[in-house]
This record gives sequence, C-alpha cells and structure tokens, in this order.
Amino acid sequence: MKKTVLIRMIALVCMGVLFSGHGWAQQEDKSKRPSPPATAKGKIKDATITVDYSAPSVKGRKIWGGLVPYNELWRAGANEATIFSTDKDIEVEGKKLPAGKYSLFMLPTEKEWTVYFNSETGQWGDNRDGKANMDPKKVVLEVKVKPHEELRVQEKMVFEIADKPLDKGLELRWDKLRLFVSIK
Repeated sequence: MKKTVLIRMIALVCMGVLFSGHGWAQQEDKSKRPSPPATAKGKIKDATITVDYSAPSVKGRKIWGGLVPYNELWRAGANEATIFSTDKDIEVEGKKLPAGKYSLFMLPTEKEWTVYFNSETGQWGDNRDGKANMDPKKVVLEVKVKPHEELRVQEKMVFEIADKPLDKGLELRWDKLRLFVSIK
C-alpha cells in the first residue's frame, strides 16, 4: 500500500516538473531572437502612430532581390506580422486610412513598391510554405511608393515615424534602401 502511494507521488512530481518546464518554454524571451522586437512611435499632427515589428539584420546577405525577393509579398520584417496602428484617421499617400490597427505588408519591385494595410492582425508573418501570411480580402488600403538607394548600409532594419517639416510619414531603412510613405 505504501509502495503504491509512493509510486503515485513520484509520478505526480515528475508530471509536474514536465508540464512546468513546458510552460517555461512557452514564455520565450523575444529579445533574444536573431530578429528581436522593435517599436517605432511618433506623432504626425494629432495622430499617434506606432509600428511594432521584428528587426532582422543584413549579416552579409543580399537583401533586396535575395532574402526579400522582388515581386513577392513580404511581411515587412521578421517573425510575427508587422503591426501599424494609428489612434486617429490619417491620409497615407493621399488616401484615407481610418484609425485602427493593421498588419503591414509590402510588395517590393526594383522600381516601385506596394504597401498594404490589412485589417487582420496577430498572425505569424509567413505561412508554412514561406509565403507572406496576408489575406488579400482584408486589405483596407494599398499605396505605391518608390524606393531610394542609400550610400550607407543600415545593418538592422528600422522603421521610423518622421515628423519633419517636409517629410511626415513612415520610413523604412535596411541595407542600402530607404522607403518613405507620406502620412498627413
């Protein structure tokens, strides 16, 4: 009888250790990822704009037309889909975007990019097949912008909210590329 109770207690302790270890594994420290989380936040007029993304690095790789292929939808970062939020209605490249939270995707080409604001949020940035995880039926706004080549390499991808007299908008810089999306 005592032996049965002892075996049950040992089994319960082992199960407790096993399940608690599983719980700890689920609470990953995202800052230790190769592409850690980052946030860009700023104001344009009365609107507070925030971009939550994961910031990959160049690490000697060919980025544009390589790691990020041309003519294929891209999650605009790494890991989870990049999130763009605004607390007020804004104009993006002259088109209205209602206040809200959107996943941000981009379709890069050598000469012009399409930027998509999608109402579905919270998803992983890519599907299991490696393609961007954007539902085209949930696109709220799409705009076209031209990329600009930079002289210096920006090692870690960065978004910024620019509120300069002539440049108000969302800026993406990575590798030798700068992409600017006008916001009013």
